[in-house]
Amino acid sequence: MDQHQAAPVDAETRARRQAFYDKIAPRSLAPLWEVLRGLVPPEPKPKMAAHLWRWAEVRACMAEAGALLTAEEAERRVLVLENPAFPGQSRATGTLYAGVQMVLPGEVAPAHRHTQSALRFVLEGDGAYTNVNGERTRMRPGDFVTTPSWAWHDHVNETDGPMLWLDVLDVPIVAFLEGAFSEHHNADRQSVSRPEGDALARWGSGLLPIDAKSPYGLTSPIFNYPYDRTREALLALAKAGPADPHWGHTLRYANPIDGGWAMPTMAPWMTHLPAGFTTAPVRSTDGIIVTAIEGTGSFEVGGRRTAFGPKDVFVMPNWTWRTLTADSDCTLFMVSDRVVQEKLGLWRDERRAA
Repeated sequence: MDQHQAAPVDAETRARRQAFYDKIAPRSLAPLWEVLRGLVPPEPKPKMAAHLWRWAEVRACMAEAGALLTAEEAERRVLVLENPAFPGQSRATGTLYAGVQMVLPGEVAPAHRHTQSALRFVLEGDGAYTNVNGERTRMRPGDFVTTPSWAWHDHVNETDGPMLWLDVLDVPIVAFLEGAFSEHHNADRQSVSRPEGDALARWGSGLLPIDAKSPYGLTSPIFNYPYDRTREALLALAKAGPADPHWGHTLRYANPIDGGWAMPTMAPWMTHLPAGFTTAPVRSTDGIIVTAIEGTGSFEVGGRRTAFGPKDVFVMPNWTWRTLTADSDCTLFMVSDRVVQEKLGLWRDERRAA
């Protein structure tokens, strides 16, 4: 017999044990030995499902929502990307919320703040702005924009076209810690107290103020990482040498203060895959949200392959073998809770040869 396998228990012993369990239950006590294998499994057992939201379908539903209510009425006009494994829980992965937000011409998504950290990845539109703690930044497709915890923010569209972006927040993490707070500003729009581009000029040039300290705590002081810079860096990396077999050409968004991840609870990065390239199989302990800003391809999770196109959003479960294939040159934005897992010493991955 395996030394870890318990000997069979006779009916009389089972009955005595059950009587004991029934006795201690009203005292809010429970036997660990009955649940230990479920609490400490030999490896992760992901609950989230792989899923893809087609941009054409999401976009059409957003247009319909835009005719039903204003951004001011909704406070945030967002369609939640709800993982089918977590119905009614507003989760894209086990630990992250995701949704698509739309602000129409002339609209204001009013100012508020909350303890949840948020990021925006711009999908459609050019020139609307978000205002974070008194500094505006124009938003263009492919831009990665942060909203730090407890920072005032509003979104304003003064262009003649709709603005849409992917929202990702650490809502489930904060909810687990029961640390959710929010507050509405006394005006729909904040007053502008710093010139546009101030954060990028101050922190994003490879130089730092002499007494460098982020005004947003553990979040990067750069709150807009423009896509034109990111794309240029990725293409330069691709020209410099072969792609990593598991990661392709990948660069992570960094906090210039310490070189760490750009946000304390969400780890964002960008990947370029040349046409015809397929990543070698890998699995990791973080569930990943992905959107393609350019290109077409497919992802395979658990032996099932699904095609994706520009602006489609998909999720890949934790600790499940995955590969990505580029039919044309692809640029993919990805985000997970890896940064949290690394801080806790939990993150790990496993890789197979190509």
